[in-house]
Amino acid sequence: MAKRGEVVEQLALPSSMKELKDTLWKAADKLRGSLSAAEYKDVVLGLVFLKYVSDSFQERRDALAEELHADGIGEDQLESFLEDIDEYRGAGVFWVPETSRWGYLAQHAKGRSAAVGMPAASIGELVNGALEHVMGSNPSLANTLPLIYNRDTIDQRRLGELIDLFNAIRFTGEGSTRARDVLGEVYEYFLGKFAAAEGKRGGEFYTPPGVVRVLVEVLEPYAGRVYDPCCGSGGMFVQAEKFIERHGADPQAISVYGQESNNGTWRLAKMNLAVHGLTANLGPKWEDTFARDLHPGVQMDYVMANPPFNVRDWSRNEEDARWVYGVPPARNANYGWIQHIISKLGPSGTAGVVMANGSMSSNSGGEGDIRANLVETDLVSCMVALPGQLFRSTAIPVCVWFFAKDKTAGDGGATDRSGQVLFIDARDLGHMVDRAECALGEEDIARIADTFRAWRGHAAAVEAGTEYEDVPGFCYSATTAEIKDAGYALTPGRYVGSAPEEEDGEPIEEKIARLQAELFAAFDESARLERVVREQLGRVQ
Repeated sequence: MAKRGEVVEQLALPSSMKELKDTLWKAADKLRGSLSAAEYKDVVLGLVFLKYVSDSFQERRDALAEELHADGIGEDQLESFLEDIDEYRGAGVFWVPETSRWGYLAQHAKGRSAAVGMPAASIGELVNGALEHVMGSNPSLANTLPLIYNRDTIDQRRLGELIDLFNAIRFTGEGSTRARDVLGEVYEYFLGKFAAAEGKRGGEFYTPPGVVRVLVEVLEPYAGRVYDPCCGSGGMFVQAEKFIERHGADPQAISVYGQESNNGTWRLAKMNLAVHGLTANLGPKWEDTFARDLHPGVQMDYVMANPPFNVRDWSRNEEDARWVYGVPPARNANYGWIQHIISKLGPSGTAGVVMANGSMSSNSGGEGDIRANLVETDLVSCMVALPGQLFRSTAIPVCVWFFAKDKTAGDGGATDRSGQVLFIDARDLGHMVDRAECALGEEDIARIADTFRAWRGHAAAVEAGTEYEDVPGFCYSATTAEIKDAGYALTPGRYVGSAPEEEDGEPIEEKIARLQAELFAAFDESARLERVVREQLGRVQ
């Protein structure tokens, strides 16, 4: 690693966000040592979070100082106003005690000696103390942050170097949200890297951004309650906020609700949402959604979820009121998730759910009957088959189910789609990032979303004069009767058919004559080669 001063100078003005993220990852990766990917993830993301809350606090402090100076407040009174907790909480900023502020940690990145009038402490002890004080000062962060920085497995020298490195991620003079945006992107980048490093387990907290974008772009959550019953690290909510920002809408128009059963993943979500400036109700602690719904009676406008696939051991109660369309099998929770999600939707609510492909056609354990009831009740809006290898954590091919409580013409779109389901076969979309992972690009996501919008008659499609048409091999609007005739299987490939083969423009008579001539020429050449071989064999004898 370069000397500390050199690192800071190198990163002060990065030529691109990609270079910044790559440089930070390489530097942070040197800290790993003997840590597992899961432990290392908590160490690095905890630091990113602490840097975020400290930067946000300092931005508010600087703005407050300017306001006070403008109001004529003298230097003798300034400090008392700057240390007023309510001035920060009222602006939606976490209160950060003095010894938790990044400047203090950067000052003591090599540890604190007893000479400063306080007990000597390693940098790991200082970071643990900083996080404890932040949690103690902000009740919403209770039991959220990792207190692991003074463990024997963590190299204290490299931890100090990493703190110095993160000290460079501050871009003043570029807007008050610049630091938050940069740290948010770094956080997401690191989440993706850790998911890849953890392999199968990484899929528990991370859904590929392209998959999340498909859900967000189809559902278009502009305003209302947004819910994820198995929220992982909160990626669905982050992408929903970005969607709103891209369209110039008000991010405050959505209310975020979530739940997560894994302790560590719940903490990740809390930190991730805070880094992105999002307030969310994730419940007071982690909790199994099937065992205890933390948001009972709350009707949601949008649900976006990527539940764990094909879970065999789950909290199933045959008398559960959520099983309106049939009791899901004991050895597979897929249709339990689907019915829980539907039970949360309000009268005009919509949902997008990532599922294993088997869910579209399985008949085991009564799943076929449940699926038939969902179709006959007209809840299924759209089925999208996605390309393979999108999830590095699993080779299971996936699809997205979209549900709508109301498919008539109205707020959901100008076209009445009652009694119809849109099927989209997107298996040929995407591009390979490497040998193991496929990703959906902007054009792929737009094609899926635009097809749905045209089918539903959304305002943007109507204004653009775009009318929906079935496209062989890609999309088809099927009636309930057609789906019933197919045994209620919802696999898009059964409905969209095959894409037409490209015509080469050559008249059929000319093509037959040409191919016949080529075939006869090949026969002649074969006969010539046979004679040559016979002659050579005769000479050998």
